[in-house]
Amino acid sequence: MGLIITLIVGGILGWLASIVMRTDAQQGVLLNVVVGIVGALLGGFLLGPLLGGASITSGALDIRSLLVSFLGAVILLAIVNLVRRGRVR
Repeated sequence: MGLIITLIVGGILGWLASIVMRTDAQQGVLLNVVVGIVGALLGGFLLGPLLGGASITSGALDIRSLLVSFLGAVILLAIVNLVRRGRVR
């Protein structure tokens, strides 16, 4: 059951991050899930120690873990935009 919740929450967080970074029209549902989960891993690694929270991939599902995972997804999309276009939108 934890895997299904991680996929659903990762998809929602990836979708919200793509709206913030204005890449929503370029991504489908599968890419939103990938961005959400990889962003959660990145956020847990980079922002987890700073904000004192874990990511959604570690099983925690509270406000702090959602924030860490969302910010990780936004950072991931910013890095992808920087590599693809040479600038962050």
